[in-house]
Amino acid sequence: MTEIRAACSPGEVRIAVTDHDTLLDAAIWRPGCPDGLEDWHVVRVQKVAPALGGAFVLLEDGQSGFLSTRENLIEGALTAARVSRAAQNGKGLRLRRADIPTGAPSGPKLLERGPTPLDELADRYPDAPIFVDDPGIAAKLPVRLRPRLQRCQQAFDAALEADFDSLGSPEADLGLLTASIFPTPALVAIDLDSTGAPDFKGNIAAFPELARQIRLRNLSGTILVDPAGVKTRKRPALVPFLREALADDPLKPDVLGATPSGLLELTRPRRRPPLHELLSSPHGQALSILRTILRENRPGQTLTASIGLVRALENDPDALADFISRRARPLDLVLDPNAPPASWSLS
Repeated sequence: MTEIRAACSPGEVRIAVTDHDTLLDAAIWRPGCPDGLEDWHVVRVQKVAPALGGAFVLLEDGQSGFLSTRENLIEGALTAARVSRAAQNGKGLRLRRADIPTGAPSGPKLLERGPTPLDELADRYPDAPIFVDDPGIAAKLPVRLRPRLQRCQQAFDAALEADFDSLGSPEADLGLLTASIFPTPALVAIDLDSTGAPDFKGNIAAFPELARQIRLRNLSGTILVDPAGVKTRKRPALVPFLREALADDPLKPDVLGATPSGLLELTRPRRRPPLHELLSSPHGQALSILRTILRENRPGQTLTASIGLVRALENDPDALADFISRRARPLDLVLDPNAPPASWSLS
């Protein structure tokens, strides 16, 4: 039976779609800091950049983004746009033109929020019940989804916690092979390896699990896969099998073929930030700290942490308020400018 399970903690909802013991999809939703995908805005044109195929624009909250369009735009003018790619990988929002609303505002304005990651997965699995362990989440969901909500004490059991946590690891077990995943600003490199003697058929057998890991981790952009133990001249013959393994991916990756050096090349559309970026960012680390303090019931009310962690919590007041409410005691933030990026202590 397919289920959507939403584990709620301060500032964050971790979402897993499962079929019995198999993890089908995963996502993270941060209500206090949404990624903005498909948000509808009125934006102000800052700088037209014809060579780049669009213009840099300003949003209501002061963020800037790039509006892709071939239409003529006037600097300083207002226009309507929707976010087609959330900020990620060191790059800002990407937008596309949208209909201008009746009675448009006189300045940049957020008109409508796009669907949350939970909304998106609920639409992808329309018959799946949605198990949540926090009744407050219902108020943040569209009315149409509320009949599918089922309350539970704990949305993630120990096995599901372990499966979800494993998605932050740079290594993935593919059965006969192991994938080492190396995200870079330009692309994602995946090295397939084995302690045994991998062969052509062994790579093919590993491709379905590789495709599942790419989807679960939301690896996007250009992805290069280095097969294990297959001679360069034989690697183009692996392309149809990788393409078949990725056929059910909702983002429809495009398997381009094999490079001259024998790497299998594919592209997967960038929409929401990849999971590793969400987990490893200062915001992700800070929310993990709050979850750890609650789970382990640690004493103390002064959190001393690095600049990045403290700033991340200050920029997400909803997360702090939820944490204090759940813990029923205040939390003071102390910034240690000399602390390593992930360093923290509670006293």
